[in-house]
Amino acid sequence: MQAQILAPAAVLVGWTLVMLVWMAATRLPALSKIGGMANAKPGGRGQDLEGVIDDRINWKSHNYAHLLEQPTLFYAVVAILAIMGPQAHDVLFAWAYVAIRVIHSVWQATVNKVNVRFLLFMLSTACLAVLTVSALILTLSAEPGVAA
Repeated sequence: MQAQILAPAAVLVGWTLVMLVWMAATRLPALSKIGGMANAKPGGRGQDLEGVIDDRINWKSHNYAHLLEQPTLFYAVVAILAIMGPQAHDVLFAWAYVAIRVIHSVWQATVNKVNVRFLLFMLSTACLAVLTVSALILTLSAEPGVAA
C-alpha cells in the first residue's frame, strides 16, 4: 500500500511539469511579440509581465506557481503516510486531491472564473485536510520504536 500512496504524488509532479511546458509554450511566443527577452530588464521576474502580456498567457504562470505552493504540503503528508502505512481511504483522497488540482489547473489556465476556481481549491483543500488528519492519527498513535 505504501507505493500506492506515492503514485498520486508522482502524477502531480508530472502534471506540474506539464504546466511548466504549457506556460513556456505560451509565454515565449508572447514575449517575442513584445520584443523578446533581450528587452527584459535585468533581474526581471515573471511578475514583471503582469499587464505587459495578455492575462490569458499569465494565467498559466499563476497556476504553475500555485502548484509549487499548497501541493508541497500534500507531498509532505503523502511521504508521512507512505512511511507510516496509509489506509485505503488515504489513497482515494490522495487521488481525489490530484484530480481536483488538475481540473483546477485546466480551469485556471483557460476559463479562470474565480468562483469555480475557489470551489475547486476548497475541495482539494478538504482532501488535503483529511490526509493530514490521517497522518496525525498515524504518527501520534504510533508506539515509540515500533515501525508501522
